[in-house]
Amino acid sequence: MTKEDDYLQIAGIQHFAFCRRQWALIHIEQAWADNFFTIDGTIKHEKVDTGKTDEKIGNKRVLRSLPVISHTLGIRGICDAVELVESDAGEYFSKYDAKYTVIPVEYKRGKSKDDLSDQLQVVAQALCLEEMLGIEITEGALFYHETRRREVVPLTEAIRDYVKQMVAEMNQYYTRQYTPKVKVTKRCKACSLQNLCLPELSKVKSATEYMQRRLTE
Repeated sequence: MTKEDDYLQIAGIQHFAFCRRQWALIHIEQAWADNFFTIDGTIKHEKVDTGKTDEKIGNKRVLRSLPVISHTLGIRGICDAVELVESDAGEYFSKYDAKYTVIPVEYKRGKSKDDLSDQLQVVAQALCLEEMLGIEITEGALFYHETRRREVVPLTEAIRDYVKQMVAEMNQYYTRQYTPKVKVTKRCKACSLQNLCLPELSKVKSATEYMQRRLTE
């Protein structure tokens, strides 16, 4: 196993922002359960992932399903799309013999959220791209299938620092193999793991113990 195999998945940042316990159940204890939202999101991502991996559209190139990694942060993942927009102020790409600005784009089901979870995922992708390419990225973007709207995500210093702090916390949990205790909130109703997590797991230490106990019943 290579060192990169232990790197955390960028997609997990959204889970972590939604609920730290949910993230630990999925990424540490390997527990998972689909609901309508996760299935619908998977279907929509499959539609994005089946396009050309490198396509020229007008004044930009669209790279789809692009693997990214940050050795500094210890994270890796796949960008739904990375747009290279022709610009004299951009970075030179010898492969295409042109200058481009780089914009990671994440596709989401539903509509824009009140929290930062979707934005954090795009920022993490941008940090990986910056490290890989040795460039500076000023913005990312989110496209929502329900509203058919695209939203710009500015890469401010504040949100960059927030992502780095969150990833550091995730790595600490993962190293300790720590799963936070149950904390009931209104978000629990929309969680695909509510049947594993609540309410019975409040009485046991982990999802693994819960599943083992159910198997012996």
